[in-house]
Amino acid sequence: MTIRPRRSVLYMPGSNPRAMEKAKTLPIDAVILDLEDSVAPDAKGEARKLVAETVKAGGFGRREVFVRVNGVDTPWFSDDLDAVVPAKPDVILVPKVSSPDTLEMIGQRLLDMHADSRIRIWIMIETPLSIFNIQALAACAGDSETRLGGFVMGTNDLAKETRVRLVPGRAPMTGWLATCVLAAHAYGLDIVDGVYNTLSDMEGFERECREGRDLGFDGKTLIHPNQIAPCNAVFSPSDDEVVLARKMIAAFEQPENRGKGVVQIDGRMVERLHAEMAQRTVAIADAIGAG
Repeated sequence: MTIRPRRSVLYMPGSNPRAMEKAKTLPIDAVILDLEDSVAPDAKGEARKLVAETVKAGGFGRREVFVRVNGVDTPWFSDDLDAVVPAKPDVILVPKVSSPDTLEMIGQRLLDMHADSRIRIWIMIETPLSIFNIQALAACAGDSETRLGGFVMGTNDLAKETRVRLVPGRAPMTGWLATCVLAAHAYGLDIVDGVYNTLSDMEGFERECREGRDLGFDGKTLIHPNQIAPCNAVFSPSDDEVVLARKMIAAFEQPENRGKGVVQIDGRMVERLHAEMAQRTVAIADAIGAG
């Protein structure tokens, strides 16, 4: 399985061609070309065309290209798929998915369209039902026809639907976030955290990035280029972490240690599971360096 960094995932409005072109120059791991919340109803047709043309034109380099379509219960979903699937983005991001039945329906629709097999489906987790059903949703990763590749937290919509307050530290929803991380990683999925709304509060943004990283998120969704650098810094392995990770891997590769479950490194007892974790740290660091 290819491990790729998804530290910084930037939303760009699909109705703004200049913004989408700018995304090709930014140090982000992924871009979400948005047809949903950032596009007014009377602009959706034109945005759909612009996004399809932008994806087909390419030029995003190593950046992963997501297209967020409108929800399955909207009048725009079918037309969005018809336009976006032939353009072959890396990911189609579907909002407000609360049931495995929806994933199965989308998978069947892509099968009927003979969609490129490399296109993945990611879903937004942003309703109370999606939280209740999170394990069943994550388990769909075991069905290749659903194409499920990951989760994106929609924390603003979750707050709207549940009436919890978005306070520093996000205590009212930390349990939900942790449950989603557990479900995602239990089934081999990546998961990225929701957006931070206050652009002028960079200290608060960095704090929330650290909180998300410590909870186990693979990255964070962003709403402005100014958020990219601090987000990348927080979600990147530090130099010290990479050095230690390489030491762990090297120690267990020594002939005398290959059958051992525990070795000593710099006075610290290290288990083989730590070396397995270290392999991911090194893979992410190498991928970042290659980019």
